Amino acid sequence: MSAADTTTPAKVPPPRQAPPPDVPQRPRGKRTSSGAATPWLLLAPCLLVLALVMGYPLVRLVTLSFQEFGQSQLWGFKPAESVGFANFSKVLGDDEFWQVVLRTVIFAVGSVVLTMVLGMLIALLLQRVSGWVKTLVNIALVASWGMPVIVATTVFKWLFDADYGVLNAVLSKLPGVELIGHNWFASGPEGLAVIMLLVVWGAVPFVVITLSAGLTQVPAELEEAARLDGAGSWGVFRYVTLPILKPIIVMLTTLSVIWDMGVFPQVFVMRGGHPEAEFQLLTTYSYDRAFVVNDYAQGSAIALITVVLLLGVVAVYMRQMLKIGEVE
Repeated sequence: MSAADTTTPAKVPPPRQAPPPDVPQRPRGKRTSSGAATPWLLLAPCLLVLALVMGYPLVRLVTLSFQEFGQSQLWGFKPAESVGFANFSKVLGDDEFWQVVLRTVIFAVGSVVLTMVLGMLIALLLQRVSGWVKTLVNIALVASWGMPVIVATTVFKWLFDADYGVLNAVLSKLPGVELIGHNWFASGPEGLAVIMLLVVWGAVPFVVITLSAGLTQVPAELEEAARLDGAGSWGVFRYVTLPILKPIIVMLTTLSVIWDMGVFPQVFVMRGGHPEAEFQLLTTYSYDRAFVVNDYAQGSAIALITVVLLLGVVAVYMRQMLKIGEVE
């Protein structure tokens, strides 16, 4: 072997790789102040209307509830003086107020339960009828939903009239039933039951239409799989349909509670503008204290307490919706 063979061969450097082409990067423009203000500018008209329509009355309501404000202050004979929490202490210490609160809660709960149950039953029924029947029912629902509250109240007042009411004449034709001349408003519970039917009649269409839209989103494959597993109609509804409709049901229940606790024209018109003590709900009770007794401060305090109660309902609704969002 020659000396030339024992030499170490020179290392050949690897070929150079061409540098990757420069990828053009989008310039990161800073968010200008005009871009950040655009959403607020778009919302400004709506916020202004809300501030004028709802903001000022609410501020005025809070102010009045902490003052002494009656006829003398209204006409300018005396200045409005701050009394702190005296109006609230007077209201909360009145037994009649707590009777009205209990009556309002019972009325609202009964109305909401009837509305949701009837609405769900009608919505489920509409899924099993022919197209033309569903169309006719939807037209009737929209027509009743669009009827003004005053008109609907007047119609119900005529239906349940003691002397000329159609309901008394129809029910009296049943064997053993004699209701000719029966006064449905002779007692508070019976009269409030009639007003509850009026409230439910006006609220059911919205619930039916909303639940019907929700039922179209229930997958038919899940219902079929549940039936193959041996579930009956109730089992399919409880374990498949109801969980999917839960967000809609929570929303409708919350809205119904808020609306039914704020019922005013139905009671006011049904009782001819002068609801008796056993027909008083929180809304009519606040109106009575403010514009009949002329104690505007106490009426404002009652209205503010009602707002706080409704805010509690809204808080429960938000909590339920957040729980549903976490599960999903």
